[in-house]
Amino acid sequence: MSRYLLGIDAGSSITKAAIFDDRGRQLGAGMHRIRLQRPNPGWSEIDPDSAWDAMVFAIRAAMQDAGVTGRDIAAVGLSAAMVGAWLSDEAGNALRPGIVWEDSRAQEMLEARAAEIPDFYHRIFLSDGCVLQQGCTLPLLMWLKAHEPDVLGRAAHVLCYKDFLRLRLTGRVAADRTEAAVAPGSALLRDRSQEMLDLFGVSDLAGKLPAVAESESIGGTITPEAAEATGLLAGTPVAIGAGDVPCTVTGASALETGAAMAVLGTTCMIGVVHDRPVFTPPDLGLLFTMPGERWYRAMVNVAGTLNLDWAVETLLPDLASKPDLYQRIEAMIAPLPIGSEGVTYLPYLSESGIIAPVVDVEARAGFHGLTPRHGRPHMVRAVYEGVVLALRDLYRELDGGSREILLTGGGARSPMWTQMVADALGATVLVPEGTEFGARGAALLAATAIGRFGSIREASVSTRAIQRRHEPDAALAPQWDQAFAAYRRHRDKILAR
Repeated sequence: MSRYLLGIDAGSSITKAAIFDDRGRQLGAGMHRIRLQRPNPGWSEIDPDSAWDAMVFAIRAAMQDAGVTGRDIAAVGLSAAMVGAWLSDEAGNALRPGIVWEDSRAQEMLEARAAEIPDFYHRIFLSDGCVLQQGCTLPLLMWLKAHEPDVLGRAAHVLCYKDFLRLRLTGRVAADRTEAAVAPGSALLRDRSQEMLDLFGVSDLAGKLPAVAESESIGGTITPEAAEATGLLAGTPVAIGAGDVPCTVTGASALETGAAMAVLGTTCMIGVVHDRPVFTPPDLGLLFTMPGERWYRAMVNVAGTLNLDWAVETLLPDLASKPDLYQRIEAMIAPLPIGSEGVTYLPYLSESGIIAPVVDVEARAGFHGLTPRHGRPHMVRAVYEGVVLALRDLYRELDGGSREILLTGGGARSPMWTQMVADALGATVLVPEGTEFGARGAALLAATAIGRFGSIREASVSTRAIQRRHEPDAALAPQWDQAFAAYRRHRDKILAR
């Protein structure tokens, strides 16, 4: 009997694949980078053939790393960067580059729509619980209808990223609830919303949006053509899958009511899992409709570890190529006190601004308090602290979570950074075992789809394994309070402009 599960997690810059056993233990992984195309200001696209090639490479690399073959894989699960728009014809051929969530080309049309409909954004929030992102599917449909009607007219399907990849694997078209609900759609219905289709003026295109299914159901099987390309066995079942955030929450064993989970990755977020949709605080943050009849209410700082990547490239180019880069950085900043001797960094490095704790598309990153006595160590430590204090800023907006926070993402690999989070937030931080939690969540969806778990919630919670535990140091609380007060002071100044 085939024993193992394959999870795929396709991001906007890297596609990852990993092999897991029934207990969710990671046995091997592979990855391949993708070049994000920006042909015009505000555009973010991925070449569909490159997306397919990256997934094929990652799958083969993961199987090689785990020492397994396609015959050992019982089922496949998929996750990818959410929403966006991938257009294909009836035969599954891509008609244009895939548009991903970071894209902002629809912004002018959204502003015009909001001028016509004064409660435009609030109506969206009341339906899906999210501050609207320009790269969601319906805004992009609105833009394509106005600017690329010929291409849109030839399209049989408008898909999300993972659904395009599943189409290439199985030849079958489908969508899942986690992405339909934030298209924008309806968090209450866990589905698309006719009201939202009407609001964006795209009701006539509803037939191009695939039928919605449960994430933990079977969405097809590997075709002979896909089997030849990937090394998987033809006929292997493929689960419908879910978006990257729902899969990460599931894979981090957080799919239970009251669980608090943070992602310290390229995007930085923190949220709480609920057994009902939560729309408070209003017009702020995101609400992810989850598999297993759960919802994840999250506050997001759009840029997370991206801030550290920028700091390394800009402030420490001489260290950037060192294999022990992060050990060197942390040894450099460890002697400095909390507060970086007066230097504060606001980690608003995204071109799209911030969506929590306030919505401000013009918010930008910056250092405050610099004097001639400060050097690179102060600035780099301030970047570490700025991301942590942004998490604290977001955590204050959430209700109903435990005082234990599961923490994943690339930043979770740093014990110094994760201890900073525990100390600054005054909460116990739990770092789960493993690295590829999006792929793990996709694999658990696949395991549930073929009957190895009674429910996806059981699959998520019963496979929890903790690698590290960080308890907050109460003695440091006054220093973190002081650093946070400085952070808030500088934050309020730039957001009040």
